[in-house]
Amino acid sequence: MSSLRLLVTGLSLAATPALAQNLPSIDCAHPFGLYDNMEMVYQLQDARGKATGTIRNRVVSLGSEQNKNQTITTNTVLLKSGMYDTKNKLLRLQDLTFRCRQDTSFTDGSAELNPESLRSFRDRRFAYAPVPLAWPNQPTVGSELPGGGITVQVSSTAVDIAQVYTSVRKRRVTGTESVTTPAGTFQCYKVEAERESATAARADMVMRNVVRVVDYYSPAVGLVKSEVYDKKGKLEQVRLLAAINKESAADAVEKTKEKYKVKKS
Repeated sequence: MSSLRLLVTGLSLAATPALAQNLPSIDCAHPFGLYDNMEMVYQLQDARGKATGTIRNRVVSLGSEQNKNQTITTNTVLLKSGMYDTKNKLLRLQDLTFRCRQDTSFTDGSAELNPESLRSFRDRRFAYAPVPLAWPNQPTVGSELPGGGITVQVSSTAVDIAQVYTSVRKRRVTGTESVTTPAGTFQCYKVEAERESATAARADMVMRNVVRVVDYYSPAVGLVKSEVYDKKGKLEQVRLLAAINKESAADAVEKTKEKYKVKKS
């Protein structure tokens, strides 16, 4: 019996490297495989699979940063992120910065904020303090990942009014899975977490909502699929990677020429 148990344990340990070998190598100069003029398109769905909107993340520029001692380089990708309704009407536009440093990539904590949480604070001042979410290029199943999110201090010219925040915590890599979406099939790590969204007017006056989030993450392309579940474990929303649009430098030049083309009379 003990020999059988050892054999099963050995097979389980051997499975993780084998799955890791199937994943493409990561180029930290291009976090999540992002290049100039690329666009990642995500489809939002409800629990029944009905489309509720679209998110488009387009690469604006690539860059790099160094620490004070010039010993560590962090590669950056600036994105324009637009959320659209089912009729392709723009609902929200924001700048996001993704990063890669050594063996870890990072998404922008600002992406976790629900814009509806600030709707009631019109004509107020907002101070944003995002904390990036870390995504190791070669995570280990069973490992815990650091939390992240964003805090927004809402104030007037005279006083602080409220603190609005979204915190992603208790993040754990729970397995590996092959995930198929309209953009293709990807070998993914399954990351489960708890996400709390809250508005705190005072310490004793906090409105909060806690959900469970399951992310399917490929180091080569980032988030492939995300599922949101309510407190009772009921599926609320799904986000799927629908398309990866790559534009060559020649295409970009041609598009610019067409934009400024003057018709001859």
